[in-house]
Amino acid sequence: MSYPDARGNPCSSNHRAALDAAEQALWRMMSFYDTPLADLDAAMAADPAWMLPHVMKSGFLLSLTEPALVAEAAAGLETARSLARNATARERAHLQAVQLVAEGRWQAACRLWDELLIEHPQDALALQWAQLWDFYRGDAVSLRARPARALPAWDEGDPLYAHVLALYAFGLEECNLYPQAEDVGRRALAIEPRVPWAVHAVAHVMEMQGRYEDGAAWLRQHQAQWAEGNGFAVHLWWHKGLFRLEALDVQGVLRLVDSHISGDALQVTLQRVDAAALLWRLHLLGEDVTGHAAALLARWPLDDACAGHYAFNDLHAVLAMLIAGDVARAEAWVARCAERALGAEDARRSNHLMAREVGLPLMRGLLAFARGDADGAVDLVYPVRASAQRLGGSHAQRDLIDQTLLGAAALGRRRNLGRALVNERCMAKPVTPLTRLWIEKLALPEQARA
Repeated sequence: MSYPDARGNPCSSNHRAALDAAEQALWRMMSFYDTPLADLDAAMAADPAWMLPHVMKSGFLLSLTEPALVAEAAAGLETARSLARNATARERAHLQAVQLVAEGRWQAACRLWDELLIEHPQDALALQWAQLWDFYRGDAVSLRARPARALPAWDEGDPLYAHVLALYAFGLEECNLYPQAEDVGRRALAIEPRVPWAVHAVAHVMEMQGRYEDGAAWLRQHQAQWAEGNGFAVHLWWHKGLFRLEALDVQGVLRLVDSHISGDALQVTLQRVDAAALLWRLHLLGEDVTGHAAALLARWPLDDACAGHYAFNDLHAVLAMLIAGDVARAEAWVARCAERALGAEDARRSNHLMAREVGLPLMRGLLAFARGDADGAVDLVYPVRASAQRLGGSHAQRDLIDQTLLGAAALGRRRNLGRALVNERCMAKPVTPLTRLWIEKLALPEQARA
């Protein structure tokens, strides 16, 4: 039997308490206000025969990119399969897509969500999950195109409409459509102020345009909505750190790290990645953040079984190890990642492909940099720069690659590459204090300082 959910999508439950709990869980997934786990457990209790809450829980656990949660997610999918006979075709498609995610076949999962959204453009769960795994794969075109295809079917009065607008805003930004992205992000927040993904999208625009003062003011303006009780807060504090770094307010960045991007604030690897990335940028500028990196690693579960789960996370773990001065540990970690990515096991996994073609060369370049071989680092890192988007993450996150190349060029003999990268940067956005510092470190001629 099929019943409509809140948006008219076919659903196999008509238990009001279960539907309400699942809808609340969906809102939490899109807004990041607390986790959806308690709501999903409530939905399961209210309707034990309903498959979808089990799929939602497994998908959420997998979306955290934590190796330690894979077994629990797999158990949830097994339970879901036992209930599938009562599910609608739409719900079974979600089960199949999340199963593909569990198998590491992220691109195939996103294709399935694409097909689902052609039939059900108001399926917010498909929009949210496809955006996350597009992001993890670096598929900027789909980040923009998929919400664009669905939005005309949405009612502006829907409680989740502003969140879908935020997905679209971020996709526009990652496709370098900055004015449109800012306009859509601001529109989402005018409808509903509690949409951190929209705050995030506009912050990205300002980062990419070199508007570091505007960006800091923007995050401060909306801070009351995102800074408390929101799982996305660490990432937005990270963005605030980037704006301070662009202004060369190094002490301000360190204060942010100490107060908001360390210790108990870091609950999952996605947050630890932000901490490692900010510390690496400080490390490149000559700041001694060895103690910060050691403290980060002390609370980061990094046993051998975790290596090679997701190349983007693996790269950031290596950053933390190198900042802490533990080159031997970083070498062993990269070797384990290579073993998983280059072996015959799980050859279809999206992560293994991105690790082989992008992640491993970058990590080996970082090892060369840490050993003092600046030119060797350039030789390894620069060839994969053009394809680095496949590693996942955003333009702002992957700028760490350029920052590393600038650092290596300043230390070694590849000053011409440093000059070229600075030229590219200056053509893309106004010259910021951070860019001026790189110009000085590279000893570029006066005309490069304009």
